[in-house]
Amino acid sequence: MEAKAQAKYVRVTPQKSRRVINEIRGKRVLDAVDVLTYAPQAVARDIKAVLLSAVANARFKADEAGERFDEEALRIVAAYADEGPTMKRIRPRARGRAARILKRTSHITVVVSDGKSNEKEA
Repeated sequence: MEAKAQAKYVRVTPQKSRRVINEIRGKRVLDAVDVLTYAPQAVARDIKAVLLSAVANARFKADEAGERFDEEALRIVAAYADEGPTMKRIRPRARGRAARILKRTSHITVVVSDGKSNEKEA
């Protein structure tokens, strides 16, 4: 069973998000939660929230289908950070000029699966 969760418009650059996401991609969910709990990057909190939401979505799907849910069997099959809209701001500079500040955002997506495919979905 596969489940997905997304966080949109997270106020962190996609480059910084990808650094943390690359550490957890392909790992078991419980191991990834441990990594994210102790990661020094601030975005790890947001990624952990998305991961736990994906696990909750998987639990809900299993309950709906009447299947047994095993959190230890879940693995992260896909995790990525896409670029969201960029907020453009102006900073005053010398001699009456202006410099542009780009405040970037990310769309963080995590997909978890237990490795079993449903015949109903196929």
